[in-house]
Amino acid sequence: MRLIKNIYNALSCLLLLIVLCSCQSPKGETKKIRPNILFCIADDASFPHMGAYGTSWIKTPAFDSVATNGLLFNNAYTPNAKCAPSRACILTGRNSWQLEEAANHACYFPLKFKSIIETLGENGYHAGYTEKGWAPGIALDEEGNRRSLTGKKYSDIKLTPPTTGISTADYAANFSQFLDDKPKDNPFIFWYGSREPHRRFEFMSGAKKGKKEIDEIEKLFSFYPENDSIRHDILDYAYEIEYFDMHLGRMLEDLEDRGELDNTIVIVTADNGMAFPRIKGQAYELSNHLPLAIMWGKGIVNPGRVIDEYVSFTDFAPTFMDVSGVDFDKSGMSEMEGASLVNVFEDKEARQKRAHMLIGKERHDVGRPDDVGYPIRGIVKGDYLYLMNYKNDRWPSGDPFTGYLNCDGSPTKTVILNSWPEEKEFWKMSFGKRFKEELYNIKEDAECTDNLIDNPELSETLASMKSTMIEQLKLQQDPRILGNGEIFDNYSYTSRSHVDFYNRYMGGECMEAKWVNKSDFDTRSFE
Repeated sequence: MRLIKNIYNALSCLLLLIVLCSCQSPKGETKKIRPNILFCIADDASFPHMGAYGTSWIKTPAFDSVATNGLLFNNAYTPNAKCAPSRACILTGRNSWQLEEAANHACYFPLKFKSIIETLGENGYHAGYTEKGWAPGIALDEEGNRRSLTGKKYSDIKLTPPTTGISTADYAANFSQFLDDKPKDNPFIFWYGSREPHRRFEFMSGAKKGKKEIDEIEKLFSFYPENDSIRHDILDYAYEIEYFDMHLGRMLEDLEDRGELDNTIVIVTADNGMAFPRIKGQAYELSNHLPLAIMWGKGIVNPGRVIDEYVSFTDFAPTFMDVSGVDFDKSGMSEMEGASLVNVFEDKEARQKRAHMLIGKERHDVGRPDDVGYPIRGIVKGDYLYLMNYKNDRWPSGDPFTGYLNCDGSPTKTVILNSWPEEKEFWKMSFGKRFKEELYNIKEDAECTDNLIDNPELSETLASMKSTMIEQLKLQQDPRILGNGEIFDNYSYTSRSHVDFYNRYMGGECMEAKWVNKSDFDTRSFE
């Protein structure tokens, strides 16, 4: 019996040793379990249009829960307020002007730039997405095959949507399928690419389906005329944000049921501002300033904090690299401009904070002669936003003759186009040509309607911001600053049916652009 007991004790000690060793790194440190990552991105939603920010006419309980149990960010910005370039910044950790063709919308994604999701997929992560990943554009590998910058697609499960403007994809069910497919011991990264609240909306769906009233919106933006159609358009937008949030809530419940929620970093944001005139595809405060909440039960210290420091979309990739433990030098990724947010998660007082945010754009949608873009560079610092419009002789939202193609067709757009000439100031604010330089006090004028560029009291502020912007962009090797900005206009546009749109249309060819209305094509003279 004593021999059996000794053998039993020896086996017990051996088993304990095996268990302890399995929880230790080679250096004897406790091995960390790599977190899952759920990245949720709405399609065209501006700050502060989530309930947690106090917007009363939008109900977003899931986003609010993420903020309450994690962090709510007051100053998150995309460097470039359009779908494809904004998403490219997220995936690479680089600013759009550092991404060659990927600075543009509907581009060919450069082979040289690897995405963070590709990288994590090569390093043990189960990687996938639903619906809209990086888009629009084409990304090819060395053999000419399609790359999946956001992992394997999960969009087969469908539903009957509540409106004609909402996707048929059952986002949450597809996420559940993705989780079912995950190898047991692998962490995951999943990109929830909602197509809401992208246009087109079903008109008055906010009132009819969402039971919303137009007087819930206290006031319209000052650059829009007072109009019930515009109010309904905004309520339709709100209803689609709520739909995005509903699927987010289902995903969080699924994770909780599986016991995975506490070890999942949940990031909720949007790619660019709302698809309305003067906002999406521009460079104003409502264009680039976006909602952001992050939750991580096992990794965020002192949850419930509100973060006022600047956060860039270029920070997501280095954060994912940091928490995953992937060796950057062996990752194959290009140098990142962003910085990890782990110090923010850990509430470290000594963390380095951004002093400013750089923003900009090149070509978004076509529609100008020779497919040229509307180049802008800007800087957000303190209370101010400074913008340099490098080619302000061009139409900022696209040429009137070809339908202002960098502004989606909508009831709001139609109302503003019809306001000329009786209320031409509204047309000018959304579609007119602009000053070479613009300066706004975004704390007092978030709508960016009062250009302070000639205010002598702000001359030192202006000079400082301009100098910082140019100095930083030179360090980042921005071709626009280095005198080679035309390279962005010469990159190919992937939609062959729309290439050289202006010249073909003006030459008499029948051209279609389904993202605008036929009535948007404007033959009036505004010069």
